[in-house]
Amino acid sequence: MTMLIRRSFPVFPIIAVLLLAGCQSLQRDLLYSSDGDEAGLAELVEFIVPLDREAEKSAVDAARKKIGDLEKTNIKNRSFEGRVAAWSGRLFLIEGKTRDAEAQFKKAESLYPGSIEGRVLAIRLERDPEKRSSLCEESLTEARGGGFLGREAEFYIELGRIRVEQKNYREAAAAFDSAFPRLGPVYRGTYGDARNAAWQLRNLDPETSTQTVEIGLKSSITWEDAITLSRTETALLYFAEGETSLSAADLFALLVRNSVIPPGQDISATDVSAFTAPPAVYDTVFRSGAAWYLWRLLAENRADKSILTRYSSRYPDRSPIPDLLRRSIFFDAVLGCIEREFMALRDGRNFNGAGTVGGAEFLLMLKKLEGK
Repeated sequence: MTMLIRRSFPVFPIIAVLLLAGCQSLQRDLLYSSDGDEAGLAELVEFIVPLDREAEKSAVDAARKKIGDLEKTNIKNRSFEGRVAAWSGRLFLIEGKTRDAEAQFKKAESLYPGSIEGRVLAIRLERDPEKRSSLCEESLTEARGGGFLGREAEFYIELGRIRVEQKNYREAAAAFDSAFPRLGPVYRGTYGDARNAAWQLRNLDPETSTQTVEIGLKSSITWEDAITLSRTETALLYFAEGETSLSAADLFALLVRNSVIPPGQDISATDVSAFTAPPAVYDTVFRSGAAWYLWRLLAENRADKSILTRYSSRYPDRSPIPDLLRRSIFFDAVLGCIEREFMALRDGRNFNGAGTVGGAEFLLMLKKLEGK
């Protein structure tokens, strides 16, 4: 079984000296670092940054070993040692070891005060959300003013993470977009889903329920998530439950019986008999299943079942979408969702029925459907 480290970012008050650290020390980062130093630090980026997305124990252990290897080198360079200490502190935070992270921060500041890596660690260590935001904004201001060798991209990543916490999704997406072009691919790979979810959540009311936001930030959702969003953010399931209050499991079973939930999600299936195992409420929703669900929600809310076969009669011989069989049981649903713009062709040509659906993406689909 894959073992994950629980990520926790409890923090401590930032020492005032950090705010007073001059930009001169920051601008020495590259001047006093050898190519070998920079290569070692670049490797740490590849090891540690992805842990913000998924902190699998084996990956955490590999990152800790890499830090240990760098700490054992014969390089005696205060800049290098201080920056490695800051990365070590960041890793300790991922491991949930706050006191060790604090100790590494102090070590980093004693060796090389005011490094970018140290400032990022300081931002993550700050307990107070408002102070954390202010510290990040101050770092960005310094960077734009010529400090930090103009390397403000790391601070834009932190600002994006902070704005997501604050449910300010429009600014979160903008911050990530400012960071990605200036950083390596590992950053987009780590925070790209958060950026995309933030963009799709950008028009949400800040008072939106925590549950909706949590689902919205998922890169893939289950049927339980889909039902939760449908019933809490729209009235699209009123036809099924009316004024009653069914559990998600009971409502799911009812929707399965009424064929609102598909019997399976293999988009190549040409008959429902192809599915032998019944769907489960915790199954991942794929694009094929999402199209089926949305199209039947429209039919139920309009009390018009004729739309369920509308496109089969329009296209009796061939499919206009290359990766969608004309005889697929999802044919009408997919074409209907594309034509109504509830969904889009991923590459402008193919549907990609086996692709997953993000929470924010699905919520937007529901909102479009409800507005029709």
